[in-house]
Amino acid sequence: MAPTSPRLSAPKKSTPAFSPDKTSVIYVLGGPGAGKGTQCANLVRDYGFTHLSAGDLLRAEQDREGSEFGSMIKEYIAEGKIVPMEVTVQLLENAMMDQEKGRGRFLIDGFPRKMDQAIRFEEAVCPSKFTLFFDCPEDVMTERLINRGKTSGRADDNAESIKKRFKTFVETSMPVVDYFEKENRVVKIKAVKSPGEIYEEVKMRMGERGFEMAVK
Repeated sequence: MAPTSPRLSAPKKSTPAFSPDKTSVIYVLGGPGAGKGTQCANLVRDYGFTHLSAGDLLRAEQDREGSEFGSMIKEYIAEGKIVPMEVTVQLLENAMMDQEKGRGRFLIDGFPRKMDQAIRFEEAVCPSKFTLFFDCPEDVMTERLINRGKTSGRADDNAESIKKRFKTFVETSMPVVDYFEKENRVVKIKAVKSPGEIYEEVKMRMGERGFEMAVK
């Protein structure tokens, strides 16, 4: 169990914080280097989503001055392990509350990474519409991450951390994808083509799920 603080610890709720009738949440999953961030940027631009990256929120929290979770988060990320769900779910809820301009549409990137995270978020924050899953072979993702690591400055874009992250994803995140797939709440995208080609398929599949591009 993670330590608690007034900002990150929330009481159990009998109903989710956000109504699924007014708020659309789409989870975005895929192995490290599958291209989630690139496609999320496209969806933000064209569909009016607010993009929340669980990883970015955790990295920001680890660097936040005075955070009692900073050193713990840093250790978990360096080891390729999953940060305790209480911390991640509450950071996401806080971010959704802070994003009033979100128009009720949120892409949550790199989450949920375990079944307990999925259950906790759906019960306490908001049930998702579906999971956008970018399916990409490990060798392709490894090449992308090694190249990204040359300029990203991210501590986990190195061969040792990448290997741990792949293992963690397969063992803990794929069961989440499989679970939602049984509920017909997964849109699977083959993520091996160019970013532009992948996005064309994303747009088609979004339309099939009733999401139209935002009017500009």
